[in-house]
Amino acid sequence: MSNYGKIFFIVLYALFAYSCTPAEQEANPTLSEIPESAPTFNADDVGEALEITTTHWTNERPIGDGEGPVTDEMLLEPQSAAAGRNWIQFGGDYSNNRHSPIEQLSVENVDNLKFEWGFPSGTLGQFSVSPLVYDGIMYVTTSYNRLMALDARTGQMYWRYDHQQPEDLRLCCGPANRGASIHGDKIFMATLDSRIMAFDRFSGEKLWDSEIIEYFRGFSATSAPLIVKDLAIIGVGGGEFGIRGFFDAYNINTGERVWRHYTVPAEGEPGYETWSGNSYETGGAPAWTIGTYDAELNLVYWTTGNPSPDWNGDARLGDNLFSDSVLAINPDTGERVWYYQFTPHDVWDYDGNSHLFQADIVEDGETTKALVQANRNGFFYAINRTNGEFIRATSYMEQLNWADSMEPNGRPVVNPDAMPNEEPTFRVCPGIFGGMNGAVSGSLNPELGLAFIPVIESCQLMQKGISMHVEGQLFFGGLPIPVDLEPDEDGNWAAYGHISAVDYSTGDIAWRYHDPQPMMAGTLSTAGGLVFTGSQTGHAIGLDAETGEVVWRKRLGGGVRSQPIAYELDGEAYVAIASGNFQSIAGLAGGDVSIPEGGQLYVFKLDN
Repeated sequence: MSNYGKIFFIVLYALFAYSCTPAEQEANPTLSEIPESAPTFNADDVGEALEITTTHWTNERPIGDGEGPVTDEMLLEPQSAAAGRNWIQFGGDYSNNRHSPIEQLSVENVDNLKFEWGFPSGTLGQFSVSPLVYDGIMYVTTSYNRLMALDARTGQMYWRYDHQQPEDLRLCCGPANRGASIHGDKIFMATLDSRIMAFDRFSGEKLWDSEIIEYFRGFSATSAPLIVKDLAIIGVGGGEFGIRGFFDAYNINTGERVWRHYTVPAEGEPGYETWSGNSYETGGAPAWTIGTYDAELNLVYWTTGNPSPDWNGDARLGDNLFSDSVLAINPDTGERVWYYQFTPHDVWDYDGNSHLFQADIVEDGETTKALVQANRNGFFYAINRTNGEFIRATSYMEQLNWADSMEPNGRPVVNPDAMPNEEPTFRVCPGIFGGMNGAVSGSLNPELGLAFIPVIESCQLMQKGISMHVEGQLFFGGLPIPVDLEPDEDGNWAAYGHISAVDYSTGDIAWRYHDPQPMMAGTLSTAGGLVFTGSQTGHAIGLDAETGEVVWRKRLGGGVRSQPIAYELDGEAYVAIASGNFQSIAGLAGGDVSIPEGGQLYVFKLDN
């Protein structure tokens, strides 16, 4: 094993050990007890003097602007119908395009976008949130499942819930949570220990709490639930533990499970023949990112992750359905209508879980209802969302060599040199993080016909090894060996990033903004012609959507891993973006690890 391989294995082991420690319970403390043996106050002993026992602060005051409950009709409306006042879905609306209709957030006046207020997460690990804003209230989740309601104008906290994590969490890649969901007067959150909960949006009181599955078997949940009709749909992570992936639908009023859709077939089910032996039993294919919904077709679209184990597919010969796929599901029954697989027999850890967009593609005067996605394998896909037919796939990366081309049916032609082996020498691009990583979101401007994709350009050697499955333990068949972690003789780092503007109708690249660090934050598009994102060096960045030119830049401090949003209150426009990195993952991608961790939410307001 090379030195890089040893370093990676040590870091990976440390990461797993870190993931199994209790969540830190920093809080605005209630003083439950000051020991009599401490007659004087010593600042150095404050941790010993205060015992923090409160983990849930509820609210009894009237709050909000009186807008009433969030209805099905409101969720079905495009973001433009609400004129940008609220942000009530992870993707803005069911299109998942993360495109704000606020025109005053424009290139012409972005210089007037000034810091308004901030709020700390109080936790370590990536602050990956996409906040919700409704009725003048902002709902924020942090790493380790802290949920807070804040005044969206001032940042005043109304209520807070700190989920108490078990000491033996099973996490692959940090303690992230990417946001909450809303319906009626309820706020929904999924947790690292595989639970889904509902809270009263005014008081913060817990309304119900359902276990998805026993977390200690290797499961977790990190994304916002997708609300469809009276269902909260949530998928699980755990592909690195050899779980059998699935996503569930829960009744939003009772918390009872309505259906479960497994992403790996059982014996005798369609797709079972694509797994040799009994490998389907530990097949992975987690469903850990949020999906999207087309109400006209009554289809939910959900993506799946890599098959298990990674980097060695000898024991799971075949295409390994339905890993690395997008599935179209009838939300009333949980039954699959169609599927499309991006990376058959994945041995590179190219999760299919990247952000999905709904977009209409016009070719030869005909409009096709499409799904478009910048997949982690480096290809930008267009799929007919009515029937799952392949339309096209083009590279959106500057470095892509694991596949040489694409067959007419959308099956990649694999470069044999890129296959993992025991003594690898071939630098495989992209590495295990992508491309675009499923942990972050892109955005899409339908007026410009462009999707704005955050990209990691970081390649690795793929080393094949042995695998042994023990439930609840990491299940690998090798490891990736970082080779882009040192600067060249000119001081330039091999790993870098860019925001790529992709013409989603053709796959052509309109422009790229290059950054010296991998791009590991989401993007936000505005009708005024801006694209907001963040960098690993701790900057919030605004780009001209037509050219990619930097038109706004503010230092936040920590590396940015969150999903920016925009909203409008009292005619004034706001942009919210959180900073807070997870150094282990950033370092393995070739990013800067010198900036300390710790989350902070920043809200900027347009000064008119």
